[in-house]
Amino acid sequence: MNAEKLRKLNHKSQDDRYFNRELSWLAFNFRVLEESRRSRTPLLDRFRFVAICYSNLDEFFMVRVASKKRSLRQGSLPGDSPDQLSIPETLTRIHEGTKRLIEDIGDIWNNELIPDLKAQNIRLEKLENLDPVAQKNLAQYYKETVLPVLTPLAVDPAHPFPFLTNRRLYLIVVFKSEKEDAVLPPIAFVEVPGVLPRLLPVNTDPNDRVFVTMEDLIATHLGTLFFGMPFTSAYPIRVTRNLDFKLTESQVVDLLSSIQTEVKARDQAEAVRLEYGADLLPELRGYLELRLGLSAEDSYALNFPMSLMELGLHDIPRDDLKFPSFNPRLPPRMNSQRSIFGLIREEDMLLHHPFESFYAVIELLHTAAWDPDVLAIKQTLYRTSGDSPIIDALILAAEQGKQVTAVVELKARFDEHNNITWARRMERAGVHVVYGFVGLKTHCKMTLIVRREDNQLHRYVHLSTGNYNSTTARHYVDIGYITARPAFGEDASLLFNMLTGFNILSRETEAFKPVPSPLQKLIVAPLYLRDELIRLIDREIQAHAETGDGLIFAKMNSLVDGALIEKLYEASQSGVRIRLIVRGICCLRPGTLGLSENIEVISIIGRFLEHSRIFYFRNKGVDDVYLGSADWMPRNMDRRIEVIFPIDDVKARTRIIEEIIPTYWADTENAWQLLSDGAYTMRHLLEGPKWDSQQKFIEIARQQGIKSLPYDKAIRHDLKRKGRPIVKKVSSRKTLKSED
Repeated sequence: MNAEKLRKLNHKSQDDRYFNRELSWLAFNFRVLEESRRSRTPLLDRFRFVAICYSNLDEFFMVRVASKKRSLRQGSLPGDSPDQLSIPETLTRIHEGTKRLIEDIGDIWNNELIPDLKAQNIRLEKLENLDPVAQKNLAQYYKETVLPVLTPLAVDPAHPFPFLTNRRLYLIVVFKSEKEDAVLPPIAFVEVPGVLPRLLPVNTDPNDRVFVTMEDLIATHLGTLFFGMPFTSAYPIRVTRNLDFKLTESQVVDLLSSIQTEVKARDQAEAVRLEYGADLLPELRGYLELRLGLSAEDSYALNFPMSLMELGLHDIPRDDLKFPSFNPRLPPRMNSQRSIFGLIREEDMLLHHPFESFYAVIELLHTAAWDPDVLAIKQTLYRTSGDSPIIDALILAAEQGKQVTAVVELKARFDEHNNITWARRMERAGVHVVYGFVGLKTHCKMTLIVRREDNQLHRYVHLSTGNYNSTTARHYVDIGYITARPAFGEDASLLFNMLTGFNILSRETEAFKPVPSPLQKLIVAPLYLRDELIRLIDREIQAHAETGDGLIFAKMNSLVDGALIEKLYEASQSGVRIRLIVRGICCLRPGTLGLSENIEVISIIGRFLEHSRIFYFRNKGVDDVYLGSADWMPRNMDRRIEVIFPIDDVKARTRIIEEIIPTYWADTENAWQLLSDGAYTMRHLLEGPKWDSQQKFIEIARQQGIKSLPYDKAIRHDLKRKGRPIVKKVSSRKTLKSED
């Protein structure tokens, strides 16, 4: 990737205190794309990074660009980025940056990925280039399987311009015109069916894999769909629509019904982007823009396949062209037939996913579900996998007669429909399902288990930086903390009572009262989180004035909040050394003389998605460490229910300070350094030894953890084991060979 592109994308005058939020996000997506160029990334994973970059861009347009357009229509010119770049200027720069990104994707696809795939005997061919036997076989497949699910959508006086569904791939078919003076030739649309595979194998030879795309197969046989009407060409197009919505307390009577209505309405939402094949006729592009209510700045020409994630190249069974598989380890303390409750009573447990297995969390829940001494389980659910052992455990617990409560966030963007589906499934099983609040998203990750022990009630709490999702736990880097400390249990009980009672947390409600926190350990947004973070930074400023060794370390996904950025600037000007790992958006400008010369910022992009949030304050050698669900963004401080929690266990805190933080900061293979002018420089280009933090964490897990069943098998383990721990230690190397 050309680093100068990122420099120009973010560049403003050196006097500015902030980078623009949207342009910083585009810079992040350029960094994701760069992983597809790197020689260290296996070939099929290079494709995966291109597909992730493309998918990220979809969400960016459906939410952020859509929001900007709505604000502009409503007459709001200033943006919500702390730099206050106007919305028209922001949209112009987004268009310029997106065009560069698409050009880079096309260059990588056509000049790197396709040739490299061919060198590995994996070829994407045009149907017309196949031998007659292959063409005949595919024609038969089209006739028997594809044709019955296709629907031609003609445009004529009897058939108005059809509604083009969000992110669906279409072919616009152009027919020969009988009128020489026609402004436009006759056209029709055909949706490429998402219910069928997009990538079609031509042969069965594992050493010479040949594929064609579904859209090519359909385009070749359009004559059968339109009864032989002569057509001249067919072009792929794709429309992106506004999927952003906002609800307020005063407008909503029934949250579930309102979300269901919004989800249905999304398919009819306004268009915000048009993608089209690079050879589309200019007059057709103009016609589409007119009918969709778009301008030329909303349209993008692609010279590579659309909907790359649906193409599924990464699923080709060539393990030699993917990152070596790694089976997560279990903590050494779990090498026991003892109950997990006994282990937690003795000592808190810190879990660093995906290096340490998420199965430890699943075992905690399944053990609780079967344990007759467990009386209640409460859990927040933001996103979870469809076939979830988490949901199974909650349902099982309810069927065993326990009090089970699930606080389900219906407004988890793009997961609304899934959340409604499994929320209803839990309700049918007897789980008390609470749908959170209208004006706030319940984003905290928390589980409370109440257990009777020696005629007393004891509480066990799991807190995490990531979701209760057994699928993403294999690919997302998060940290979980399980404790039986009474103060944590009392706080969790209080917070769950807030979540299931009346809304006293939202500033939109009359009940909101910013009273002193009744909580001992948990720091909760929107009540106190920003104020508490500012207090901790102020304390570090004071500590530095006394000791001269002030240090703040923070790892997060995004840094946008203006008040927190200003406080970090103040700390830097006071001499406090500040090290930040910000994976995505960073509006803070580091390394600027007189403003932020003591602040360093890096972004880590690697095999796994960095998702953990870690906050460290030296505090005159006391070494305070906090983990949590919140990034430093206005939405996390003001519009979400978040939890930041301290690590009180000495071993766990020492592990974070002496192992996890230094390993991240030493990274030269995955880390990008943010410069004061907005450009990002890859650290591996600098002098010094190579250091890959994620690989190092894999090595640590292999050295210190316990080999277990392959992860996929473990999380689907038979629920009928009735709480008995699985046999965790595996003596046979052969058992783990495929996933070590």
